[in-house]
Amino acid sequence: MSPRPVDSNAGSGGSLRSTPFASALELGRDWRTVAGSLGTRLAGASGRLGILYTAEPFAPHLDEMTAALRQRTGVPDWVSAAGYGVIASGGEHYGEPGAAALVIDLPRDGYRLFAGGRDAGTNLAAQESDWLAEAGMPLALAHVDPRHPDAMDAVKTLAADTGGFLVGGLTAAAGEAPHRAGDATGCLSGVALSPAAVEVATALSQGCTPLGKARTVTRGEENVLIELDGRPALDAFVEDIGEDLASDLRRVGGVIFAALPVAGSDTADYTVRNLVGIDPASKVIAIAEAVPAGGQVLFCRRDRDSAVQDMRRMVGELKRRIGNRPIRGGLYVSCAARGPNQFTPPERETEIIRGALGEFPMVGFFANGELNRDRIYGYTGVLTLFL
Repeated sequence: MSPRPVDSNAGSGGSLRSTPFASALELGRDWRTVAGSLGTRLAGASGRLGILYTAEPFAPHLDEMTAALRQRTGVPDWVSAAGYGVIASGGEHYGEPGAAALVIDLPRDGYRLFAGGRDAGTNLAAQESDWLAEAGMPLALAHVDPRHPDAMDAVKTLAADTGGFLVGGLTAAAGEAPHRAGDATGCLSGVALSPAAVEVATALSQGCTPLGKARTVTRGEENVLIELDGRPALDAFVEDIGEDLASDLRRVGGVIFAALPVAGSDTADYTVRNLVGIDPASKVIAIAEAVPAGGQVLFCRRDRDSAVQDMRRMVGELKRRIGNRPIRGGLYVSCAARGPNQFTPPERETEIIRGALGEFPMVGFFANGELNRDRIYGYTGVLTLFL
């Protein structure tokens, strides 16, 4: 398959007070040709920082692709990651070979690359203490290898030690290093952006609808829920999901999930985790995360209508927040379980974004899990706008 160019260099419309960033999308099976075409399309773009997202088959070639882009564009610093498909303002390409790149026009002191293991955040805080103090609360775009045993700790440490607000996601599990920051990799890598250099607005869209109320774990062992609100866990579960699904529990897989409320959230935020197993005899439920006694859990349903509705809510909220300020560019990271599994034309994710916010340079990828604030989410979409 030869590369198929898609033009995604567009401003946000209106009277611009700042120059839009530059983006491009190329589809094709040969990474050399795709990288070369991207470089040609982005040649002359103004900026020092580039972000490259590729489909999973290109993961082993991120170094070579960014080297080609660096040579053709003159953009010196690149952050890259591979996902299960790429996203651009022109559309979503799930499971299709290709790549998307965004060039961000920032001063050299407006960002810092980072990479490493669970100590990546600690090292960044130590090496760039003055920069972080001046930046205040930076936006940290992070890409994480989900196969790494330190992945969860690395995310928490990065947020805690830098004071950063995280966006990004878990990469496709392909190749030895499915993400890079410059020439470095590790458990995670990415770039911290100073709010003094670029203003950002971010928002998260859930793909599930809560059922019933949050319940307290009154008895449990690690990830096994034994009692909720003093009752057998399965009894509470059946009450929440309704008679239809409860009549045949084999049907709940892929439809019903466990949600863990985020403590202190003023937006009733929650993280979604899979159901691992149900034992009708002992009336216990296992989920894909440990919940301590006294913790809370609620059950939620995943379906197309609720995902579309919440996506519209998210972009509407962002539109109200940014007002008339022009959008210079954007990043969108969506769960691999969303995309064509939940959104179909004319209500695909990028179509909903474009319908509310207009055309602007945007890239992203389909992830194994999504980063927002200081934690890893699932079944969500995270949109970041550069203003």
